[in-house]
Amino acid sequence: MPRCIIIRFRTNSDRFDSVYERAKFFKELHGWKQTVPGENKKYVYHRAGLLDEVPHMKVADSVFIVAMEHMKQVEQFFDEWDEKVEYDTIEVMMKDFDKLMTHFMRRSGLG
Repeated sequence: MPRCIIIRFRTNSDRFDSVYERAKFFKELHGWKQTVPGENKKYVYHRAGLLDEVPHMKVADSVFIVAMEHMKQVEQFFDEWDEKVEYDTIEVMMKDFDKLMTHFMRRSGLG
């Protein structure tokens, strides 16, 4: 059975220097859609965030599950936001995680 990590995070809004900085955290985590106006049309681009690169399963707004093999990458990201974002982890064994990740990879165009 694959070992997985449940990650729960919370932002300390009063520790961010600005609303822009807090939005930057969420953009770097989830990615974002950029719209660039052109002469006759708009160009829309998806800018990837960490969770676009790491196979995960969203549980709630601030809770997601990743395979143990991706935990180092997730920890590094949260450590960059150390004073402003707190996170907790719980290690679990998950029977169908591989099946869920296969679905995620197909849906994301990664596999």
